[in-house]
Amino acid sequence: MLDDRSVSRLQGLLSGPNGLGTGLARPRPAGPRADPAQSPSQASQADQPDQAEPSRGIEGLYCPPAVRDDRVLADEVNARIVDWAEREVNLYPDADLRAALLGFDAGRSVVLCHPDAPGIDHLMAAARLLIAENAVDDYLCEAEYGGTADRRGAALVVAQSAIDPAHNTPRYEADWRAALAAHPALRAMWSAMGYFHQLATPAQAHRYRHDIANLYLGYNAEGDCIAQERTPAVWEYLVQRQFNNFRPCLTITDSVGGYELPAHLFADPGVQRAVALSSNAATICNDLYSLRKEQASERFHYSLPTVIAAEEGCSIHEAFDKAIEVHNELMHQFEEQAAALAVDPVVGRFMTGLANWVSGNHEWHVGNVGTRYATSP
Repeated sequence: MLDDRSVSRLQGLLSGPNGLGTGLARPRPAGPRADPAQSPSQASQADQPDQAEPSRGIEGLYCPPAVRDDRVLADEVNARIVDWAEREVNLYPDADLRAALLGFDAGRSVVLCHPDAPGIDHLMAAARLLIAENAVDDYLCEAEYGGTADRRGAALVVAQSAIDPAHNTPRYEADWRAALAAHPALRAMWSAMGYFHQLATPAQAHRYRHDIANLYLGYNAEGDCIAQERTPAVWEYLVQRQFNNFRPCLTITDSVGGYELPAHLFADPGVQRAVALSSNAATICNDLYSLRKEQASERFHYSLPTVIAAEEGCSIHEAFDKAIEVHNELMHQFEEQAAALAVDPVVGRFMTGLANWVSGNHEWHVGNVGTRYATSP
C-alpha cells in the first residue's frame, strides 16, 4: 500500500497535462459501469466530456480517467493520417480498407494518450507510427492479408530494417531499398520513422527501434504457439505479453511531449519496471475488451482469459474476472512504482506520460464498445 508521502507524490504526478488542446481537458468522475453480461449492441459508445451519460467500461476494471478527449482535434489527425496513408505510402488502396483505417480512429487514440503534445505535428508522429505498426501486424502476421506463421520471422526482420536501415554494398542495398518500396507496410514504417526523426533525438529513435525489435520477438512467440495451436501456461503468456505489447507506443511519450528523458534515466531499473508494468496493464486491457471479437473470429487464438481458463479448468467468465484482477494488480504496482520515482522532475514527467497513455488507451477501448470491442466474454 502507498504511504501518505507516496500518495501525495502520485497526486502531483498525475495532476494533468498542459499541451495542445488541454483547455477542454478534465478528469471525468467515475460513473456506473456496464453490465458484463451486456451484448455489444446493448453497450453504448463512450460519451464525450460534455455529455451527461457516463462512460461505460468493464465492471471492476481499475483505470483512472483520461485527462483529454478532443473530438475536433482527433478528426483533424484522422484526416491527415488518411492523406498520408493514401498519398505518401499507398498503405490501404482498397476502399473498404480505407474505411477500416478511419474506423480505427487513430486520431482519438493519440489525442487521448498524449495530452501533453505541444502541437499537432507531435500527435501526427505518434499516429503515423501507430498506423504503421498496425500495418506490419496486418500484412505480415494476419492470414487475411497474406501473413503466415512459417515465414513471419523472416518477414519481420525485413520490417525491422525499415526503421533500422541495412548497410550493404551499393548493389544489394539497392535491392533492399526496392523491396521496402514494394511493400505497403514497409513503406509506412520507413516514412513514419522519417517523420519521427524530425522531433526525436538519436537516443529516443534508438530506444524506439529497440522496442520494436522486442515487439517483433513477441510476434514470433505468438506465431509459434498459433502454428502449433498450443495454449501457453499463464506465466509464459505474461512473459510473451511483456514483449508483444504496446510498449513502443508508451516509450515515445517524451518525444511526443516535446522533451527527452535522458538515456541513463530511461535505462534505470526502476524506470524500466514502471515502463513494463504500464505497458503490460495497457495490453491486458486490450485482451479483456477484445476477447469477444477474438472468440467470434473462429480461429485459434489465446489471451489472458483463455490461458487462465485452460490452466485452471474454469469457465471463460471466471477466467475473465481473474484476468481483471491481474490487470488491476499491475496497475496498482505501476502507480506505486511511479510515485516512488516522482521525486525526480524529469522522471516524474515521464511517469505522468505513461499514466496518461494507459488511461487514454482504456478510454479509447471504452469508446469502441459496441462496434469493435465488448465488456464481457
